[in-house]
Amino acid sequence: MKNLTRRSFVTLAAAPALAQAADRVERWGVWELAVNGPAEGNPFVDVSFGAVFAGGARHIEVGGFYDGGGVYRLRFSPDTQGEWTYQTRSNRPELNGKTGRFVCAAPSKVNHGPVVVRNQHHFAYADGTPYFPFGTTCYAWTHQGDALEEQTLRTLAAAPFNKMRMCIFPKSYAYNVNEPVYYPFARDAAGKSGFAHPNPEFFAHIERRITGLQRLGMEADLILFHPYDRWGYQDMGAAADDRYLRYVIARLASFRNVWWSMANEYNFLKKKTRADWERLAGILNAEDPYRRLASIHNGGELENMYDHSKSWITHVSLQSSQLDQGAALRNRFGKPVLYDECKYEGNIPKRWGDISARELVRRFWMGTAQGCYVGHGETYMDPEDVLWWSKGGVLRGESPRRIGFLRRILEETAEEGFAPLDSYYPCSGVPGKYYLYYFDVHQPVSFAPDLPAGKFSAELIDPWEMTVSVLGRDFERGAEVKLPGRPHLALRVRRL
Repeated sequence: MKNLTRRSFVTLAAAPALAQAADRVERWGVWELAVNGPAEGNPFVDVSFGAVFAGGARHIEVGGFYDGGGVYRLRFSPDTQGEWTYQTRSNRPELNGKTGRFVCAAPSKVNHGPVVVRNQHHFAYADGTPYFPFGTTCYAWTHQGDALEEQTLRTLAAAPFNKMRMCIFPKSYAYNVNEPVYYPFARDAAGKSGFAHPNPEFFAHIERRITGLQRLGMEADLILFHPYDRWGYQDMGAAADDRYLRYVIARLASFRNVWWSMANEYNFLKKKTRADWERLAGILNAEDPYRRLASIHNGGELENMYDHSKSWITHVSLQSSQLDQGAALRNRFGKPVLYDECKYEGNIPKRWGDISARELVRRFWMGTAQGCYVGHGETYMDPEDVLWWSKGGVLRGESPRRIGFLRRILEETAEEGFAPLDSYYPCSGVPGKYYLYYFDVHQPVSFAPDLPAGKFSAELIDPWEMTVSVLGRDFERGAEVKLPGRPHLALRVRRL
């Protein structure tokens, strides 16, 4: 298996490396065309701009966007090598009918393509390399200024995470009272936003941070709407919501590491109905030519979760501490299940942000035993209110290293994925090939795994101490494995 865990940090003061009407682009890279056009009136609303790209027998429609200063841009991420052509479409003659061609070359060694669903309940990069999501959350990290944001990237370069949950809009909430550096829309002297006038500088900054995550091998799970707001973004009205979503898709969908989270805690956005969410999902389906991974996250517990059987939803994104329900959810929806939020390691006076590192590590292992994935967050009090879960900065907790240990266990064991298995103790794996048992609070001194015919190795795993000890290499059906009689241990059994 390819090693995707080593990273080197690159400071991101410059703009993203996007081709400017170049004649070549790597597969799954971003090809860009910039065209001068009308600047009078409100081009964000008055001017339509897009193109049809053709590669072989395929024709793909892509929306463009206005980037201010009379400049219009098209971005396209080709998924097959060879020659591509394009022809622009616009309601303005100076932008309509422009044609050209370029070549899509082989991807670089670090470019594995976008993440897609694999084997129904798991993920892989487009080139087939397995991807196990081990995500973290920094909701408002892109709204803190370059110094703190680049510190966050340096922290991530040494951390085990490969996905970041992050809001596009700024956030107003406990420990989040500062104003953002950039605002997503133009503002008048009184601070009122003009929702028909996106701020290109704001979105260019988001692009730089998405590119920074990509250079670290991380996915950017972009939260499109959220309820923690004092600027009016949660209640812009349907027309403004739709314009905003189309603009975001046109600007950001071509980045191969982008995922869409339609909302964080969708049910707390009280003025949006299920019909509103489905309307927005229809726009996402129609406008995103790549069908990036997409889901929607709930507030509270499982009784509030969205109907993840909807066809636009590629995976189940949850807030819940009910890790023992993972297998049932997996079977119910037939999709990958991510407990993106199961409470955070920290010590703030909030129940959602005061669990211990040991408890968070336990939840990761419980989720794995259910055939699911679990997300990290950290909320330790800080005199400057720089809490990782929102602003980023540095990690202070004890769980990240242990989470990285679990990631390594899965990457070296479960390339084909893993499913919850019927077992006396929680267990996931592939029947007849490998089994990963987690004893949780139980502390047996021995255990006889239910194995098929053949010989198996057995290893004791201590998730907290991050150790793997060989117990034997010739176990057969009915053989009893001796255990130390401590809780929170795991057992890995693999066919020889």
